[in-house]
Amino acid sequence: MSPPLLKLGAVLSTMAMISTWMSQTLPSLVGLNTTRLSTPDTLTQISPKEGWQVYSSAQDPDGRCICTVVAPEQNLCSRDAKSRQLRQLLEKVLQVTYCLHLNSLGLNKLGMTPSALQVQNMSQSIEVLNLRTQRDFQYVLKMETQMKGLKTKFRQIEDDRKTLMTKHFQELKEKMDELLPLIPVLEQYKTDAKLITQFKEEIRNLSAVLTGIQEEIGAYDYEELHQRVLSLETRLRDCMKKLTCGKLMKITGPITVKTSGTRFGAWMTDPLASEKNNRVWYMDSYTNNKIVREYKSIADFVSGAESRTYNLPFKWAGTNHVVYNGSLYFNKYQSNIIIKYSFDMGRVLAQRSLEYAGFHNVYPYTWGGFSDIDLMADEIGLWAVYATNQNAGNIVISQLNQDSLEVMKSWSTGYPKRSAGESFMICGTLYVTNSHLTGAKVYYSYSTKTSTYEYTDIPFHNQYFHISMLDYNARDRALYAWNNGHQVLFNVTLFHIIKTEDDT
Repeated sequence: MSPPLLKLGAVLSTMAMISTWMSQTLPSLVGLNTTRLSTPDTLTQISPKEGWQVYSSAQDPDGRCICTVVAPEQNLCSRDAKSRQLRQLLEKVLQVTYCLHLNSLGLNKLGMTPSALQVQNMSQSIEVLNLRTQRDFQYVLKMETQMKGLKTKFRQIEDDRKTLMTKHFQELKEKMDELLPLIPVLEQYKTDAKLITQFKEEIRNLSAVLTGIQEEIGAYDYEELHQRVLSLETRLRDCMKKLTCGKLMKITGPITVKTSGTRFGAWMTDPLASEKNNRVWYMDSYTNNKIVREYKSIADFVSGAESRTYNLPFKWAGTNHVVYNGSLYFNKYQSNIIIKYSFDMGRVLAQRSLEYAGFHNVYPYTWGGFSDIDLMADEIGLWAVYATNQNAGNIVISQLNQDSLEVMKSWSTGYPKRSAGESFMICGTLYVTNSHLTGAKVYYSYSTKTSTYEYTDIPFHNQYFHISMLDYNARDRALYAWNNGHQVLFNVTLFHIIKTEDDT
């Protein structure tokens, strides 16, 4: 309740208390009882408390009557007409009380005797005042209820306004969200429009070139042209044979082929397969798995159309497997044993322990994952990269016999296996990356031809931040990688020294 209402309530309460007191004490004032009243000199005033003056009313041990009146301070609501009326009435009551008290003592010699009519008039005035006070109090209560209801309605209107604004804002935001995907579409549309314009221009140029070639061909015999084409193909094949090996100069890409599987895994093709054989093999996870999935082509691999599934007799360890000449070579789980499994026969053809090789996360790559033994192939043959206690945990390179898995020759390097992110072989040279994370680069190389090493600086883009498999495929001249659940390809640039017939 507001302060004005509190003050009004206090006044009304005071009026009601005075009315009640008058109805209780008037009989004694008009002599209807035998209670003796004290003289004004014995009137007791209690100290003011919170703006109120209190006069006591009781009978003391000597039989004297002590009156009590509760009223606001004299200066409170002094300008109010009802307050003045109450004050005048209070003065009359005190006067009558004093006169009656003098009469009872026989001291009233001035003739100040109130009549019964005066007392009746005073009683009626008090009753009227009480009725008016009750009426005003009911009116105030009604007004208070109406004000509370009005306040509630205002609060409800304010809440409804906020809710409505929030609703409209949310609808507008949803419409904006629906339009956001159109922005890249429009950008792509503009790009495509430019490409179409370029294609049209190139087609015009190509038409002109073809017209010129057609006119030029008319001057030659068809058989002569065919012989020239065959001769050119033969020369190109001879040139490609001379370009089989070279030194790694650059890595570009990657090209994301597919996104599938866990963070770790391996995928590969056979570098010795024919041009028509483009089968893909897929091995998810680095442990607790024996399932190899086969796809007839890259297109089937991308679409997920499996052609066959193989259930290996042993679980594999790590992700550094290789398919070579129709067989899968992998490291048997919790051992340094190498397994050769034939896809065509569906069985193990050979298995052999790689002597002294660490296994089960003794000498893994930087990312762990039981990558102690890395099997790989290049233009020269089949290789195993691992570490031994005898070589102080540094990398050992061994060339393997693809049929018996015997170690044909080994090279001990000075590069710690645990500091390598991944590695791969190209033309008998081992290339080692310094990390499997962002910022990785080919940092070290070791040539098995010259038994020498060098530090390199060949960066490549680790697009998905975590490489768990990186192997070179000599047929495709590309690096196959498993990058945080993405199967990607990197192109490699090799430096070739071409020897002509005059140089031999």
